[in-house]
Amino acid sequence: MERKNYLAAEVFFYSYDNYDDHLGMNERFDRLMPDDARLLERALDGELDSKELATELGTSEDDLIEFLQRTKNARRIVDAETPVESFREAVKQSIQIALEKGISDEADIDSLVGQICYRAADLSFLLRKSGERLEQYSEDLRRES
Repeated sequence: MERKNYLAAEVFFYSYDNYDDHLGMNERFDRLMPDDARLLERALDGELDSKELATELGTSEDDLIEFLQRTKNARRIVDAETPVESFREAVKQSIQIALEKGISDEADIDSLVGQICYRAADLSFLLRKSGERLEQYSEDLRRES
């Protein structure tokens, strides 16, 4: 996968394994979602205004706000320096989202655990693709912040 695919996976809530499985078989994953993610990045970079972007994406300006936030979050994950930094950022974002929605019962906790497990699967994917091993990052995983 390329950066554009990782970015699209993050923006549109796909695990890396699942996204990768669709490449080469589905125009949506090969071209449409990466193109939309790139348009969102261009808007974040000031190259498109919100009206232009909403028209290009075929969405309302209200929905656009969420897409732009997802893209900002995706950049922090995808552009992290190491797979572990990507993982740490992704877990942090998952926890922040859960806290914003509210954690009030066991179902909410189970949902958060599920999100963290998806992030662990994404870390595994990144390590497999890079030929690295988890123990190489043991110290990074154990640091406080």
